[in-house]
Order: sequence, then C-alpha cells, then structure tokens
Amino acid sequence: MNRRKFLFNTTATGLSVAVAASACNTSKAIASSGTEDHSAAAAFDLNEVTVDELQAKMQRGEMTSKKLAQKYLDRIAAIDKQGPAINAVIELNPDALAIAEAMDKERKAGKVRGPLHGIPVLIKDNINTGDKMMTTAGAAALIGNVASSDAFIVGKLREAGAVLLGKTNLSEWANFRSTRSSSGWSSRGRQTKNPNVLNRNPCGSSAGSGASVSANLCAIAIGTETNGSIIAPSSFCGVVGLKPTVGLWSRSGIIPISATQDTAGPMTRSVKDAAHLLGALTGVDPNDGVTAASAGKTPKDYSVFCKTDALKGKRIGIEKLYLVGHEAVVALYKQAVEVLKAQGAEVVEVELLKLTRPLSGFSYTVLQYEFKDGVNKYLKTANAKVKTLADVITYNKTNEASAMPYFKQEILESCEAKKSLEESDYQEALKKSVGARQIIDDLMKASNLDAICSPSYGPASCIDLINGDYNVGFSFSSPAALAGYPHITVPMGHISELPVGFSFISGAWKEAEIIGMAYAYEQASKKRKAPAFKPSI
Repeated sequence: MNRRKFLFNTTATGLSVAVAASACNTSKAIASSGTEDHSAAAAFDLNEVTVDELQAKMQRGEMTSKKLAQKYLDRIAAIDKQGPAINAVIELNPDALAIAEAMDKERKAGKVRGPLHGIPVLIKDNINTGDKMMTTAGAAALIGNVASSDAFIVGKLREAGAVLLGKTNLSEWANFRSTRSSSGWSSRGRQTKNPNVLNRNPCGSSAGSGASVSANLCAIAIGTETNGSIIAPSSFCGVVGLKPTVGLWSRSGIIPISATQDTAGPMTRSVKDAAHLLGALTGVDPNDGVTAASAGKTPKDYSVFCKTDALKGKRIGIEKLYLVGHEAVVALYKQAVEVLKAQGAEVVEVELLKLTRPLSGFSYTVLQYEFKDGVNKYLKTANAKVKTLADVITYNKTNEASAMPYFKQEILESCEAKKSLEESDYQEALKKSVGARQIIDDLMKASNLDAICSPSYGPASCIDLINGDYNVGFSFSSPAALAGYPHITVPMGHISELPVGFSFISGAWKEAEIIGMAYAYEQASKKRKAPAFKPSI
C-alpha cells in the first residue's frame, strides 16, 4: 500500500518538497556516483515487446518460451544485479526454464492455452508460490517461509501457461511498517531504484514489479495494492497499472493488509497486456468470499475492449483540484484532457478529492485493525519462524541493526495495540471509510459520467533512507482504493525524464469500460518510453 497517501491526507507526519535537494544528495551513494554511463542498458532485443508480439514470434517459430525466459534471466543478471543495478528482483525461480520448456512442448503438440502461454512474468514477493521460492513481503523476519501451495491467482497464472521467472522486491510489509520509510526498501531486498533516474524512488509498495516492467526485465508483472501500491509505482516508473475491483481477483495466499481494500493487479507496458493478464486470473475462490460478488461480471477476454474509438461519446469528469499545482504536472494534465476531447469525449470538472479526503483517517484505522487480524491468520499456518505480528515485532527489535537500520516499526506496533474486529472503533471507521463508494456512485450519477480522470501522482521523489518519502502534492489513489473500485493509470508524459501517470477510475466491475478508455487514450497519446537509466538529474 502507499503509506505516503495516508500521511499526506492526515497530520501523522510528512516532509515538504524542500527536502528534495538534500534527499537526492544523500541518496547518490545508493544510486550511483552520478557519472556512470548506463546507455548500454537501454539496448535489448526484447525492449518494449508486447504479449501479442511475443505470441507471434513463438507462433512463427522465431522464438521459444525457453529462449524468451533465458533472455529475460540474462537481462535480470546484467541490468538488475550489475550496472545500473536496479535491485527490483528479490528471487529467481529455479524452475523457470523447465516451465518454459514444458510450454514449448505443448505448443509443438498443438496446444496453446491462451495469450499468456509461454509468457515470462514476475510477481510481487507477498504472493504465495507453492514451489522452491520464499514468500516474505520483503521482511527478514519471514526469510525461510516457503509456501505449501500457490495463491489462487498463481494457480490461475500457471493454468494460463505463464512462465513464473521469479519474485520482485517491495516496500517491506507492503509499506505498512513505518511512518518514515523509503518506498521500495525492504530488510530482505534492500532499496529498489527507479530505472528512469536511478537516484529517484520507484514508489511502492509494488516497487520491484513497476521497476521490472519498466526496465524490460520481464514481459508482464503482478503487484498488489491496498492504497496506491499498484498505481503509484506504475506512475513513477512509467508503466500501466491496473487495480481491479476488490473481489475480481482472489486474495487468498497473499500476505494481507486489509480485507476491505486489498487486491492484486496487472503491471505492464501497455493497456492491452494488462487486459490479457486481468482476464486470465479472474475467478470465484471459495477461500476468498469477496470473489463471489464477481460471478457473472468478468468477461473472459478484456482485450476485446481495447478499441481506439472507446472514448468517443464518453463523458469524463476531470479532477478540478489538480488543475493547479506543480506547473509541469498541470501542463501534462491539460494536454491529456485535450487528447480526451480530440478522441470524442466530453469533459466536465469535478471535485472528488474534496469529498473523499476526510475519509482517509478512518481508512487508516480500518487498516490497522485488519492488518493485525489478517497477518496473524496468515502467519498461523505459514512455514515461517514467526507465528504472530507480536513475534515479528520482537524479531525486528532483536535484529535491529539489520532489520531496522534506517527507520523503525511504529505502524506494526500501533497495529499490535489494536484489539479485535468486534471493537466499535473499527466498526465505526469501516462504515465511514467505505462511504467512498457512495460518494463516487453519487458523483458519477449526478454528472452522468463514464469515468473520472486525474494525474495519478507527481514526479518521483529522491531516495532518502534517512527522512523517508516526501509528497509532491499530486495523489489520486485513495478514492478508488477506499471504495474498492477499479483504477488504471497510463503514462501521461515526462518531467525531466521522470514519468507521470494519468488515471481513469469508475464504479464497481467497470474494468472493461476503463480499459477501453485508457487504451484509446494510450494509442492517441503514445507517452510510454523505455527508461534511460540516468544516474541523476
């Protein structure tokens, strides 16, 4: 989850943009000396390739899944672990090439499972895989936790024929450990960098997934979100991120924060690739009761909604609050709005953030209660040496030098202090936080809207392990996150090599609609570009 969003909307803590210069200076040793030439990292024969293009290569016999997997593994070894050393991948799957070879044999025999058959994918390290890899949420306390079985969505991924290359680094405990953490840092994986500018933060918590897709370390990736953890790193790293309606994808087998807001989702370089991945992993899971509501609401193939005329005749609300602010972000925003108009959409100004911001404090209370409840349930049956949240806290204190060298665990401790979900404090906060659903529904109905758009976030802050993250004033994750509604971000442009995303949100189960609109915008604007791996700016 994107902890920074809660801190920006409340008075818990936070740093001003004035710390930017010192943050960049203190982070140079993490990113580089500022003089290295990483231009060679941009050269890769699979750069920016799409799922459809990879399928065509395999269909024509130009490439096999095993060769694809090996190319990406070589890319990870060269780019992620050496110069420029993005540090996005936390663990590789020793069975990746064997899986790819099996998919090649099926293809040769005439069996192709679907658009993901033989496609290499990376997933976030808070998602269980019943194989030889660990699932740790980036926490040193969970090292050794090898899951007994796949998460539901991993099972669906395997059924679709995808090749699981490995797992990605993340903000430890999905950025729910400290009020001054550096996004993309974990005690197991350390700091992930933004491949566009290496001393800039990739944001989180799905930092490794966003950085991996952007740097072409895989074809597609999976992240998770509670509030902003897919949307923020996608925006910061310059990729497409899709947070589905809560319940569209199962959460069973995923280390939780919130039963109310959690979901996994696609992180890709194109809207169509996100559509391919989204459809393959839907399904009702008896171990996640929320998915029952998705029955009959999930098209098998979301890619059919990727049409260049999908904005024609649509009525779009644009967030009024962000028509002022950082001049470069505002300029990109206004250009994006003009693209919507040019593609046949009607736009009207709305004030969604003004209505939903007062709910963020209630949501934070909900997350504290649900985190303790969910983590204790997960650890109780996990193969980890810690069995409760209290055990995690004790482990971190005992191993403070390695587990907490830069920031501590005050959020974990505040969650441990909460009692059960029967508490009136939790119940009242839950009722208020989910009020975001009614706010969005009412606003869209009153203004006859098909979607609401906004800048996703501002440009990336500098990596600062001492002071933690700071906010540049633009953040649009909370309304859809609190409501559990779908949200997709698409590259909107760059500010001095730093990407900025453009968001589309809508009501429950409206993935098909926002995918279509986002695709039409993407194809008309073409703002995605491969990262330059600049040491600094």
